[in-house]
Amino acid sequence: MTEEKAIFAGGCFWCMVKPFDQMPGIKSVVSGYTGGHVPNPTYEEVGSGTTGHTEAVEITFDPMVISYQQLVEIYWQQTDPTDAFGQFADRGDSYRPVIFYSSPEQKETAEASKERLQNSGRFKDPIVTTIEPAQAFYPAEDYHQDFYRKNPDHYNAYSEGSGRKGFIRQHWNA
Repeated sequence: MTEEKAIFAGGCFWCMVKPFDQMPGIKSVVSGYTGGHVPNPTYEEVGSGTTGHTEAVEITFDPMVISYQQLVEIYWQQTDPTDAFGQFADRGDSYRPVIFYSSPEQKETAEASKERLQNSGRFKDPIVTTIEPAQAFYPAEDYHQDFYRKNPDHYNAYSEGSGRKGFIRQHWNA
């Protein structure tokens, strides 16, 4: 069985798990940290803004069932791609939107998808999500994993209260 990995940052990692986790061909979705300069950072360290990390999800998937292209399209529909300084109520570098690629093919797919989104006219502001090479990915603490399942009331209140769900409904009709 073939497996590939995709890494996406789109604000709070709690909100980035469920949309991918429920798709056929997804083997796992892990919340964690990437893009920084401190090995094995903690949630508190990342939140302090001193490690350079971004909250992200690492998705292990079967490309024979779901393509990287499909994952990128799902990604766009979870984020505000016009906000480079965080996502919704979450502000700062640790919440910036990034597609981290691990191969030339992933980079090409992400760049082409970003260009299509920019040219679609869906957003009046520029698409500012960055596309960067993947770096070491560090899984977050256990209490962050599968948060939407472990704490559904908190997850739902946060997803709505942060403005994420309303934005998705407004811009993606979802």
